[in-house]
Amino acid sequence: NTIKNINDDAKMPSLSKEKTFIIVEISKDKNYGYDHDYPVNLGFMSYQTAEINVQRYFGALTGPKGEKLSYKKIDTCCPFPSKRTDMGAGLLDIYAVSWDGLAEPVRIYINLYEKGEIVAPHGFGIRIIE
Repeated sequence: NTIKNINDDAKMPSLSKEKTFIIVEISKDKNYGYDHDYPVNLGFMSYQTAEINVQRYFGALTGPKGEKLSYKKIDTCCPFPSKRTDMGAGLLDIYAVSWDGLAEPVRIYINLYEKGEIVAPHGFGIRIIE
C-alpha cells in the first residue's frame, strides 16, 4: 500500500453543534493532506455515505488567519489496494481549497475508504467552536 498514514484504530472526531468535526491539532507533518501518500483519511463510514465527512472536515478548517475556506473536488487519482471496497481498490479525491488572500488554491488529497488521525493540514487554521 502506498498510503503511509492509515490507522484502522483511529476514531471519528466528535461533531460540533454545526455538524462539523471538532479538530484540535494542526499537523506537524508538512506532507499531511498535500501528498497522495499522506492523504486525509476520512473512511469512517461506508463509501456511499462518506461524502458528508468531506463537508464535516472542511467545515472545521480555516485559512491560517481564520479565513473562511472554499473547496471544490477537481479530480480523482492514485488507485491503492483496499479491503474496504468490493473491487479491492480505492481512489483518492483531490480538492482545490482556497481562502481570501491565497494566490492560488492548494490541493488536498482525501481518502474516503480508510481511517486515519484527523488533523488540520500544515498552513491551515482550525475553526473555533463556540
